[in-house]
Amino acid sequence: MNIRELRYFAAVFRERNLTAAAKRCFISQPSISAAITSLEGELGTTLFIRHKKGVAPTAAAEQFHAYARRIIDDTDAARNLFRKPSARHALTLGLMRTLDIPSIIALLKPLTGAPGVRLRLVGANDAADARLVSGSMIEADEHFVPLWTDHYVAALPPSHPLTFKDRLVTSDFAGVAMIDRCHCEQNEFFSRTAGPRETVAIAESEDWAMALVAAGVGVAIVPIGVARSNPEVVIREIDLELTRQVGLAYRASPPPSDLLQNFIATIERQPPGKRRGKPGRG
Repeated sequence: MNIRELRYFAAVFRERNLTAAAKRCFISQPSISAAITSLEGELGTTLFIRHKKGVAPTAAAEQFHAYARRIIDDTDAARNLFRKPSARHALTLGLMRTLDIPSIIALLKPLTGAPGVRLRLVGANDAADARLVSGSMIEADEHFVPLWTDHYVAALPPSHPLTFKDRLVTSDFAGVAMIDRCHCEQNEFFSRTAGPRETVAIAESEDWAMALVAAGVGVAIVPIGVARSNPEVVIREIDLELTRQVGLAYRASPPPSDLLQNFIATIERQPPGKRRGKPGRG
């Protein structure tokens, strides 16, 4: 095996899809399939099970991923050890607080791994070269590059009585202890909720909201990506079609730096399926 095959394996493990992994690695799907087949032959085990929507890692892949990731990281660290310092270009990004962590990690990886880039993250309303925000936060003089569309679900403590229902209607939340989030989709949802509303906590970030749900403090209405990132909560669909579109907002004047333009170009090369949908409220 070689480092290239390990990188391809890590991409497939992360994307759970051969086509998406090939695009991430800028190679053809047959090439990435051949690399996985080669690894499986050398290891003498099956790493992925193919299905209609992509692939699923086997127990062997789960075990092998830790070793592969360590080798990749050590290789990159060794290469950087002797790399001559280059001119560093700064890029400041504003982040909306209620973005799910896995999506942000995947988005920022190309920047954090790029030599000569000094990335600085600030709040969504702080001075920045560009902002990762929902469509409802775009200002009049900003361009917006859509990234993904979230729909909202209810995140419940595992022992909550509402977990016995497969789908929740707004009236189910009457008198239920709720964890509020500081965004307008909460108001839209609860404007249709019958009965009194009991707010027991206000969370300014998604990870804090999920921690409170997992602790049994209350129920939260959150984007599906946020709920899925925490295995300690139970997810239920709600009867209101509530979405938000997340993307990169930036001003055309002054013109974006070369670094920001390259980042925008990288975003726009992403699969269209991740960038469809109408702007939601967020």
